[in-house]
This record gives sequence, C-alpha cells and structure tokens, in this order.
Amino acid sequence: MSSVAPTTYTVRARTVARGRAEVDAADETVTFDASWGQDPSGLPGPAELLAAAFAACLLKNLARTRELLGFSFDDAAVEVTARRQDSPPRFVEVTYSLRITTDEPDRRVELVHRNLRKYGTVVGTLAAACDVHGEVVAVRPAVRSG
Repeated sequence: MSSVAPTTYTVRARTVARGRAEVDAADETVTFDASWGQDPSGLPGPAELLAAAFAACLLKNLARTRELLGFSFDDAAVEVTARRQDSPPRFVEVTYSLRITTDEPDRRVELVHRNLRKYGTVVGTLAAACDVHGEVVAVRPAVRSG
C-alpha cells in the first residue's frame, strides 16, 4: 500500500445559457454542450470531452517518456473513438491510433506503447471500465537533402 496521498483534481462547471455550459479546469474555461433532446450545437459534449481526456492522457504520457526513457520524437497525433451503448448507458469501447514521427527502433516504439497503457491514468481508468485497444504507428521522418 502506498503512503503517498493521491493527487486531487478539482474542476468547476456551470450552465451559462440554454444547452451551453462551461467547465473551469486549471486556468482554462471549456465551453461544452449540455443540452438534451436538441440538435447538436457543434460544441463537444461529455462523451467527446472524455475521449479528449483519453487523447490528452496519451500525449502527456508520451512527453513523459521523452524525459524518463529518452524517447525521441518530432511530433505526434492521436485519433480516439469512443463507443457507448444506451441501455444501460455506458462506454463499451475506446479505440485509438497514435502516430508518432520518430526514428526510434520498433522495439522502443512498442515499449512506449506498453508504458502508455500501463501508466496513463485516464487510459487505465477507462480500460478498467470498457474495452480499450489501439495502435502506435511510427512515422519515419522525411530525409532532408541539403
């Protein structure tokens, strides 16, 4: 059992107009769709925010691997798809594709992928609740001629 106290995160949310709400997280305010039974507003809803948190978790932990493992990459992009069912309401699957521009060998890319799944807080939490699977694709940097 760990003697370190858990890290605490607090956000504050409020309705601001019919179907619109805001959440204050860290030093930012995110507007989201809080409507029910209306046409989509174009704002992200709770499901998209959860998928966005999953994507952010992957990218943040990728940055962590740079520091801890010396993993070198130029950039990264991730696409996340979350599927939910209506009855009972819950997420049933989260899939992802993380593309990393790197010249690291494939074995290091796979090590990073295992670490992202093992040490990502949001990733681990969702994996405990539904099927989570995906891929990490190494995109080799373009050779620059001089």
